[in-house]
Formats: sequence, structure tokens, C-alpha cells
Amino acid sequence: MSSSSTGELARVEGELLARWPESRVEPSLTRIHALVDLLGSPHRAMPVIQVAGTNGKTTTARMVDELLRGFGLRVGRFTSPHLESMRERIVLDGEPVSAERFVETYADIAPYVQMVDAGSDVPMSFFEVMVGMAYALFADAPVDVAVIEVGMGGTWDATNVADARVAVVTPVDLDHAEYLGPDVATIAGEKAGIIKTEAIAVLAHQQPGALDALVRRAVEVEAVVAREGTEFGVLERRVAVGGQQVRLQGLGGEYEEVFLPLFGAHQAQNAVTALAAVEAFLGAGAATGPIEQETVRAAFAAVRSPGRLERVRTSPTVLVDAAHNPAGMAASVDALKESFDFTRLVGVVGCVRGKDVAGMLAALEDVCAEVVVTQNSSPRAMPADELGALAVDVFGADRVSVSPQLADAIGEAIELAEAGPDDALGGSGVLVTGSVITAGEARTLLAGRRT
Repeated sequence: MSSSSTGELARVEGELLARWPESRVEPSLTRIHALVDLLGSPHRAMPVIQVAGTNGKTTTARMVDELLRGFGLRVGRFTSPHLESMRERIVLDGEPVSAERFVETYADIAPYVQMVDAGSDVPMSFFEVMVGMAYALFADAPVDVAVIEVGMGGTWDATNVADARVAVVTPVDLDHAEYLGPDVATIAGEKAGIIKTEAIAVLAHQQPGALDALVRRAVEVEAVVAREGTEFGVLERRVAVGGQQVRLQGLGGEYEEVFLPLFGAHQAQNAVTALAAVEAFLGAGAATGPIEQETVRAAFAAVRSPGRLERVRTSPTVLVDAAHNPAGMAASVDALKESFDFTRLVGVVGCVRGKDVAGMLAALEDVCAEVVVTQNSSPRAMPADELGALAVDVFGADRVSVSPQLADAIGEAIELAEAGPDDALGGSGVLVTGSVITAGEARTLLAGRRT
């Protein structure tokens, strides 16, 4: 990337970050509707597969993308939040868009964003502008299909300006309760807003209240429903080197000997949900049989999900994981127990305010000998001392250290892992977790790479 491109990208990122952040929400589709109308409705230029839910959205979207490209389609993918680079949110042909194209797209839509701002009491947020950029870029490319991850909720999320042909809902749990509601049924009702007339709703396994809300919405709009455990599901899985081997029941039949280079039952669930979504998009079903098995196997073998129990260092092993709520942390802990054989694991935890931090720490307590609490660079970061007090309540004072700088915290955790009483060579590890931001910053520090 040239120095001029770097400078222009930094300028654009600065202008975007000066807008309302994703943590500040004014629920409405008015502004995004106004923008896409001015842009000539780019969100209607291609069919959309939309992914909502509480956990697993980004990974499922990545899997859908990989499968669709395996079948020769040109795919645009929008996900959030990013780990390291803002450009990760807008992906074309499997790669984050270039700095030049990111800057060009922003320049193309900026005058129209200003027009919307001028006509609104509330200016467009960072997320709304990013959504507008994604739809504009995908229409211009052009792509054959856009895979769009919901930011928060569903009904009033800016991505929902589009009418998805396939609406995917990963497991719904408690998160963002201040915006979405106090229980899973209410939250699912909000996420159900992505299910539109004549769509196909692909529903991962849900808690009863959530499933009722989702199916009710599908019935109201006369959408077709495919449910995990009924129309599709994971038939078998076993741990394998570097991931797991799975047998999947799709809408069109069974898919055997599929290698998935990701860990945990939740990733197998994400995989079969993505498979069902792609089958639905391609028109596969019981009457047509499975889609091409070798293509499916090759696509899943190529899937990567950065920041999801990702190994970024060895000796000792350091994993980064973006779990940021109790359900996500519990899934990661189960995967750790199943796929790794640590004799001693030290956690590095950095969280943001507004989350059930005590619930996440309780999930970690079962696998971490000690934790080093820290804080990331987010304005919403929970101060390390405050997080430390919560950790002491769960782990006890003798198992908690406080290190406000993430780099120092990781260094301390590595020393603790290596110097523990077990002192088993190769059996110690470090898990950095608690927030997408924490995971992303740890990747930058440890992997030294940007996308």
C-alpha cells in the first residue's frame, strides 16, 4: 500500500470514526433508506443472504461466502465488528477490499451522506455509512450475491434495508438487552424482522421462546422455514487434528467426511446452518438431492475464522477468542475442553461495559488456573481494576492479576503459563478473550499481521 493510499485511508477512517459509534443507537431505518434511495437502490442490485443471531454470525457468514464462491459465484460479504482493519467489514471475492477501493467508495457516497445528515435531526452513524458503502460497492462490482451480517437486532438494523432471499438466524441468547429486550423471546422477535415475504428462513437450534417468536414471524409473512434438528442438522462429529470431522444433514441429503478446521460443537452447528442457507439459495432440497459434495468439502476445508479460538503463537500456545457474552464463552470453553489438552491454561481477559462480565468469568473459571485482567483501547472498555474486582469474586484473589496494558498482560500470562507448578513442556497455554476488540488487538500484538 502506497504512503498516499495509507494517508487517504487514515483520513477516511477518521471521518467515519467521528460519527456515532456502534454502541450508540437511534433505532430507525429512515436514514439508511434515504441514503440508498439517493444512491439508486444498490441494495436491490443483487440477491441477499442475511445473517442475524446472538453468536456465530460472522463465522456463519464466512462459511456461506466460502461455499458460494466454491460454486463459482462472485460474492460480497459485509460483517461486523472488525478485528484489526476497518476494511475487513467489506469483503469482495474472499478478500477485504483494497484501501484504494475503500477510499473511492467513501468518496462516491459522501455527498449523499451529507445530504441525509442535512435533512435529519440525527446524523448517520458510523455503522449506517459502512452499510451504505457495502451495498454501493457490491452493486458496482457487481456481485452475484451479497452475504450480509446484521449489526444488532434485526428489524431496525441498517442492513435490513434489503429484503433477504434467505434469512439466517443463528442461536439467540441474552445480549444487548438494553436495546433488544430482557428475554430471549423478545430479542428473537426483534431479530425475526429480517424474515420477509417469500424468503426462506434458516433457523439454527433455538431456545423454545426464541423459536416460537421466529416461526411466528415466518408464518405471518408466509416465509418457508428450515429448522436445525428437523430439516437439517449435525449427524456426527469427531475431533481431528486441527479441527473436526463432521457428517451433516442438509436440506438435500447427507454430506459425509467433511473436515472443518475449527473447534467445537458450535462451529459444527455454524457449518450446517451455512450449508442449509446455501442449499436454500441454490434451490436444493429433498426433491433435488445434495449439492456437489466435493465442492462442499473443499469449501469447508478452506474456511478460516480469525479470532475464534485462533492459535497465534506456540511454545506456549496462545489462543485468541472473541467471545463477549456468557453463551459465547461457554461454547468456547466446551471447545477448549474437547480439542485441547492443556495441563495449565492462563486467561487474559479484557471486556467492555454493558456485558455480563461475571457470567463470562464464571464460564472461564472451570478451565483457567489463573487470569490476568486487562483493558482494551475501546472507549467502552471496563477499567482493569473494576474487572479485577469482579474476577476476584469468581476466582479468588490468589488467582487474579491486574495488568492494564494488554501487551504487558499477555507477557505476564505467558510467564505464568510457563512457570506454573505443572511445568509440563508443551502443556501450558494462554487464552486471550472477553471482547472482539481484545481479540483483535492481541492478534496485532502477537501475529504482527493486518488484513
